[in-house]
Amino acid sequence: MAAIATQPLERVVLHDLSWDLYDRLLGELGDSPSTRLTYDNGLLQIMVISAAHDAPNRTLASIVSIVAEETGTDLCNLGSTTMQRPDLLKGFEPDSCFYFRDAAYVRGRNEIDLLRDPAPELIIEVDVSSSSLNRFPIFAAVGVAEVWHYSRETVTIHTLHDGAYVIASNSRAFPLVTAEKLTELTNDSRQKVWPVWTRELREWVRAATKSTSPQP
Repeated sequence: MAAIATQPLERVVLHDLSWDLYDRLLGELGDSPSTRLTYDNGLLQIMVISAAHDAPNRTLASIVSIVAEETGTDLCNLGSTTMQRPDLLKGFEPDSCFYFRDAAYVRGRNEIDLLRDPAPELIIEVDVSSSSLNRFPIFAAVGVAEVWHYSRETVTIHTLHDGAYVIASNSRAFPLVTAEKLTELTNDSRQKVWPVWTRELREWVRAATKSTSPQP
């Protein structure tokens, strides 16, 4: 088993690791909110989450919650709940994940079994280092419909088509939300106090919803 440490206080990548060993490590480290484990057919990444990583994740998760509230969309936020497909030798802990259509089905679950349960409909993926493991093939393999990807102060929207992701201008979950608006909101959140930022976001959602509503 070979190990490569890149920025060793933040990330360790292990090669040729068995699923059983990954599962044991998950049992030891998986309950820690400061770590993310990703497994892909023998490759394991252990990442320690920094403030630079978690801040945009929490901002984007707040956008999801506020937009859902303002548009009357049911959701279930399962955060970084462990997702596994042992038959595919793939497992991951998302930065944040959400269910909308299947919210009532997964609400109250203590765990998600992707062998029988639906995959998250939206995942937030934050990259603060170009050397981070590419998790998009894992998300695609388990059927995640949409990914909001934050990297270098920019948010891109990726939607699943025929087993692969394509970049989209608008969210599939919330068609009024664009990648450009997500980038603007995420960057604004670093400059504005929370009450002002949330108020402006709600006002924008209401205005955007009104402008797209059928006129009598």
